[in-house]
Amino acid sequence: MSEFVDKVVVVTGAGRGIGNGIAKRLASKGAKVAALSRSMENAQSCADALNAEFPESSKPYSADVSDFDAMAEVGKIVLSDFGKVDVLVNNAGVTRDNLMLRMSEEEWDLVINTNLKGAFNSVKAFQRSLLKQNGARIINISSVIGLIGNAGQANYAASKAGLIGLTKSLAREFASRAVTVNAIAPGFIVTDMTDALSEELREGIKAKVPLGSLGEVDDVAAAVEYLAGEGGRYVTGQVLTVDGGMVI
Repeated sequence: MSEFVDKVVVVTGAGRGIGNGIAKRLASKGAKVAALSRSMENAQSCADALNAEFPESSKPYSADVSDFDAMAEVGKIVLSDFGKVDVLVNNAGVTRDNLMLRMSEEEWDLVINTNLKGAFNSVKAFQRSLLKQNGARIINISSVIGLIGNAGQANYAASKAGLIGLTKSLAREFASRAVTVNAIAPGFIVTDMTDALSEELREGIKAKVPLGSLGEVDDVAAAVEYLAGEGGRYVTGQVLTVDGGMVI
């Protein structure tokens, strides 16, 4: 029997990409998944796909993670439906790339409020339940860009670096209750966003990766499974880079 049976996992940004892959992998291991997306259509699509493959494994929820009150409300609904939360995966994120000389306040605020404040809002919505569980886990999906920066992504880099600081601080605060808090920093992962890149640009990215290829969504999902599972019991406050060696 999987160690995730009877575990309740909340995945934000579950409607597509990396979040969708995380939700699917943990559902396949027996977890009950609260699939959260800003779009109910995307959340429902994720939950329907999970339930078709793993019956009664998921429920959909819609909220904008940057909205404190909306997350507090959806948190109450999730806890009413499932009774508890064992694992919180803060994956929801957006980009609004622009050089600093051209970046608007709106572009800055949207990215910071979604990627960084969104994680704060999610933790606040579920922290009481997490602290009551035996060995609960919080996993924040950061990025290698938060470690190395990138021209045209000051807002994104700041938000993802901020997530790392949040991770380390919460790890210290929650350790006395046996709650681990870790971050994963993916590199370039194949998603619908990378599919839109030109072949020339994709080859240029690959040239920067020592392993010579882009990562797969399941590479990140496997790292989440490790940190959320028994193998990650004694790991907290860490940043696991899943990047093919980009930041060696």
